[in-house]
Amino acid sequence: MIESISGRLASLNPAAAVVETAGGVGYLLNITLPTFSRLEGAGEVRLLVHESVRDDAWVLYGFLDEAERELFRALIGVSGVGAGSARLILSAIPATELGAVIAAGDAKRLKAVKGIGAKTADRIIVDLRDKLRTAGLAEAAAGSAARPARPTSAAADEAVEALVILGFPRPASRKAVDKLYADDPTLTIEAAVKKAMSML
Repeated sequence: MIESISGRLASLNPAAAVVETAGGVGYLLNITLPTFSRLEGAGEVRLLVHESVRDDAWVLYGFLDEAERELFRALIGVSGVGAGSARLILSAIPATELGAVIAAGDAKRLKAVKGIGAKTADRIIVDLRDKLRTAGLAEAAAGSAARPARPTSAAADEAVEALVILGFPRPASRKAVDKLYADDPTLTIEAAVKKAMSML
């Protein structure tokens, strides 16, 4: 069981990071948008890990702090919520807010996430509201200020790639991202992806 991975941040995009360890092995870890924002510009990093071992794949998910990892694990413990959906939820609603959203029973906010319907949103609230409160995660603090935007064309391209990796069609993603950057060229990648997710 891998608990954490430390090493050089070899590559980074809004959906994944590759961490190269001292032994020269590079590990691909799926990440959330808030984690991406906090990793930008980093050299040496340490990511907490959640492993998903299936018959056809061994997938790693990386988190900068325990609160986000515990929220991820809580979400995938809910019937009908897989790792992909949990990552989408934590990308759309950062760990700094998600515990409070669930504690408040805000199904509307959860339903705004792609692939989360009314029944799943209600199930998340019913299953996790008391558990998160007991675990002290209802007020989880996990984020930090977003970094400044990169030049528009590079930022827009990365935002589109992130949306495609998260399951959105490329043409619709490109159209939404281009509109967002036309309206506000100073958007960070994280902000662009979040706004585009609500448009798609």
